Amino acid sequence: MAFKFGTASLDHMFGIDTKLIRIAHRAIELTKVDFGIPESGGVRSDKAQYALFKKGASKCDGTRNRSKHQDGRALDFYAYVNGAASWETGHLAQIAAAFLQASIELGYPIQWGGLFRSFIDQPHIELT
Repeated sequence: MAFKFGTASLDHMFGIDTKLIRIAHRAIELTKVDFGIPESGGVRSDKAQYALFKKGASKCDGTRNRSKHQDGRALDFYAYVNGAASWETGHLAQIAAAFLQASIELGYPIQWGGLFRSFIDQPHIELT
């Protein structure tokens, strides 16, 4: 089954590095699990990044420790399964595999947050 991004996911990628957008579009073609980009999954302001830091959802405070989201070099995603968002590890890992395959095909190296050592961030992909 071939998936494609909805209007909201496309809007949420506005301002993201074109390499990462190409990777995401190839990943949605390759994946066996549908996925989307949440509202806060693309470019973030300093204020939005700080709010996530305060909630404990990020290790980056947006000023001293900037997130790659602030520079358009990261995307967050969620699985879309049975008509609802899913953050189940198995779903996110399959989507991450599609992202990694797409990055290899296109020659743009990425890192999956599910492999981070200190702060596991499964629904996160970033350019390296």
